[in-house]
Amino acid sequence: MPFLHFNRPPTYALQNPDEPELFRQNFPYTKVGRVNFDDSFLVPRPAEPMFITDTTFRDGQQARPPYTVKQIATIYDYLHKLGGHSGLIRQSEFFLYSAKDRRAVETCLARDYAFPEVTGWIRANPDDLRLVKEMGLRETGMLTSVSDYHIYLKLKKDRQQAMDDYLAIVEKALEWGIVPRCHFEDITRADIDGFCVPFAIRLMELARQSGLPVKIRLCDTLGFGVPYPGAALPRSVAKIVRAFTDSAGVPGEWLEWHGHNDFHKVLVNASTAWLYGCSGANGTLLGFGERTGNAPLEALIFEYISLTGEDDAAVTEVISEIADYFVRELDYRIPPNYPFVGRDFNATSAGIHVDGLIKNEEIYNIFDTEKILARPIPIIITDKTGKAGVAYWINQHLELKGSERIDKRHPTVGKIAGHIARAYEKGRTTHFSNKEMKALVKRFMPELFPSEFDHLKAVAHTLAAKVIERLSSQCDIRGMETSAVERCMDDFLAEYPFIQYLYLIDTTGHIINSAVCNAEDRPKYTLFDYTTDFSDREWFTVPMRTGKLHVTDFYKSHFTGKLCLTVATPVDDENMEIQGILGADIRFEELLRRHEALIMEEEEENGDAHAR
Repeated sequence: MPFLHFNRPPTYALQNPDEPELFRQNFPYTKVGRVNFDDSFLVPRPAEPMFITDTTFRDGQQARPPYTVKQIATIYDYLHKLGGHSGLIRQSEFFLYSAKDRRAVETCLARDYAFPEVTGWIRANPDDLRLVKEMGLRETGMLTSVSDYHIYLKLKKDRQQAMDDYLAIVEKALEWGIVPRCHFEDITRADIDGFCVPFAIRLMELARQSGLPVKIRLCDTLGFGVPYPGAALPRSVAKIVRAFTDSAGVPGEWLEWHGHNDFHKVLVNASTAWLYGCSGANGTLLGFGERTGNAPLEALIFEYISLTGEDDAAVTEVISEIADYFVRELDYRIPPNYPFVGRDFNATSAGIHVDGLIKNEEIYNIFDTEKILARPIPIIITDKTGKAGVAYWINQHLELKGSERIDKRHPTVGKIAGHIARAYEKGRTTHFSNKEMKALVKRFMPELFPSEFDHLKAVAHTLAAKVIERLSSQCDIRGMETSAVERCMDDFLAEYPFIQYLYLIDTTGHIINSAVCNAEDRPKYTLFDYTTDFSDREWFTVPMRTGKLHVTDFYKSHFTGKLCLTVATPVDDENMEIQGILGADIRFEELLRRHEALIMEEEEENGDAHAR
């Protein structure tokens, strides 16, 4: 005999009002939004499994200058190394609209990592879905806004029309074998029972019919979600999650939480979603994201470990590598006190000095940051620091290793320590910031810091090397045939006019061919002919001896008076035997002007090569 259930869940039907439900009791707009409570409390029911999904290349890229294809590939590698190896970082989503977007997807797919899986993001229309099919992706997110703010005020539709349109594109995705991930945009201002749950129920029906999952991302677009027990819908994160798992029958593994940090709750809301049954927490590296940003992915890593005790699910030291990459390669300034990756996040201003660090670092440190993040404790410079502390600061902050390390007995260390001591004797009461210390050390020990010119030199060396390698790989050059080499050189100089003089030298040090870029400079180079012996020049001897490309230091050209550098590389045959040396005298200033264009050319060539 069947049991009688008196506590049956209600039947949810779409409510389609003529006017939008804007929840003015919660969102008065001319006043700060209100949090309502309904005296209803839920017991946590943690998701099984819990995992992280990434939107660094989608939402994260909307908050900063676009990444290059190479940068995207590098960051994707870091994500795999950090948590993709275990499947903790399960997916990463990408735009598909531009040629560069698609090259980035192709490059990451070529890595053939199981995790993070490459997925797409599209608007809910057939043209966008066709891009997903063409790229061969197995899953895509699609924008399915659910609040009446979006449906009525933005899309100018009613709920029935919006649902019908959304379901049509979901059905098409399933027909093509693509897993749809419906992004329930603006969920915390939506009518959960009157629209979201009925919509989710229809999606689950389509999933059962097709045999494919239909996933749902719960998007807290304006950060209105709250983690408070007893809070009411539509702002309660816990009750939103349970509405989908319990009322709509959505498996927790098909749910993701995607939040924004408008009210400083982005991380705790994601953790709350985990605790109440939502498997996926969506975030970005360093919290980059539209407006106030998304849940920092590195923080989600630590939340996951804290909740599960699974220390091996992530290689946490990679977090520091990622931060260093953002600083070094992307020129991003991480706030010094930013958790886990800021320069001073694990420092203290409580007067710690070297002796205190040696005695017991646990007093001030959240955990063994050197082991877990490869980040030693930075020292705070105060009147108690002394020479040992100054030397410690210099070695740590300038990352000096081995013989480069500065000893506390270095005379200049004593001068810096004396300067600090005198500041406190004159009444200073605050510690020296890293910025002040850097300026102080730079003043007394300038030899430890690269100059702006050193940076420009490094850029010039890299660019020059890429240009000459491009030319040396061309078959016309490798053939060493005079007329073919001459044509190739002339064409190359027309494309790269910052090359002042281009020449191919045989293995005895004599010219086979040469070309001068500017017609007015050609008479000056008649000094060089086929009898001129270059076999004692550095740019010739080094590549001949090592078989490697060589870039000289800067010099002032005797012929043009321009600041130049020479780059030379071996030219070999099919048996990898050196047949000659290809050299180029390059004007430094003009090379730097072409910096950005050369990088773009390289990316386009890489993309074309991959396509082939």
